[in-house]
Amino acid sequence: MSGIDPLKIACLVVAQAFISGCGEDGLVSSVLEQATDNQVFVKGGEFVLGDIGKPDGSPYVTLTDHSRPVVKVRVDSYSISRYETTWGEMAVYYEELDRRHLYAEEFTLKKYLLVSDDPLSPNYYRKPARVPNYGEAEGYCAWLAERTGLPFALPTEAQWEYAAQSRGREVPYATDTGDVERDPYLRRPKEYVDPSIPPSGNALMHSSLKFERRPVGSYPPNPLGLYDMTGNVAEWTQDWFQEDYYRYAPYDNPRGPDSPSGEGLPSKTVRDWGGRGDWFGGGGTVFARGGRSVDFAGMGFRCVINHPEPIN
Repeated sequence: MSGIDPLKIACLVVAQAFISGCGEDGLVSSVLEQATDNQVFVKGGEFVLGDIGKPDGSPYVTLTDHSRPVVKVRVDSYSISRYETTWGEMAVYYEELDRRHLYAEEFTLKKYLLVSDDPLSPNYYRKPARVPNYGEAEGYCAWLAERTGLPFALPTEAQWEYAAQSRGREVPYATDTGDVERDPYLRRPKEYVDPSIPPSGNALMHSSLKFERRPVGSYPPNPLGLYDMTGNVAEWTQDWFQEDYYRYAPYDNPRGPDSPSGEGLPSKTVRDWGGRGDWFGGGGTVFARGGRSVDFAGMGFRCVINHPEPIN
């Protein structure tokens, strides 16, 4: 399961900084080693990107048409993290690059940078992190690349969907069965949510009003060995968002538009809206896609390594 040594992270939690005896180099080395070891190789191939529709021909995603028309594409081989990036891993990144001071405003600091060694805390270091903006997700993967010499990056949305479907299998959910059995954990009123209750079902899809999540790896993985690609937190991808992008997507390794489209703040594509809480109308399926501005807070992510051979 993802995460770094509890004793090491406890040092970081107590001081919220690298204090004497905690071992900055050891913490960083642990995160770099973990990030590499957690990579799952995904052999490239051809698949259908987009909402393939139910057996009766009706679409899975009914609230938008962003996932249509479907398009046949091909992706090169790559590796992807079996887990979403955790609070503990992000804490080491923020400290290593001295980025905490950029979020001195108390709300952001406490909600999106806090890390805890208490399993009952929503910021428990083995739970998936939510970042204050897209730049920190991209920055974390770039930091891994710089420190390891491996081509870490955020996934493209084609890479994300191909892996979520276990190399393009025609299933609506990235679970062990391809169907979803929701954990009732967060359905109860907020004051009765008890993090000590063991996980059940095969995915955490819930109200978007609740900040609590499960530790990464709490549910069975999909057949490829990837956890929480349905549920827990929504995930950034590297693609600029365009509603009708599938109409123009190239066959080989689609990477989204070359530049932001539309008015307002530039937006990136977010996947796994079931992790955001938006599971109605097919929002929890692997096909659902939407855009969020690059300064939007609260999304999670995982990194890929763009290398044609296994790195483990």
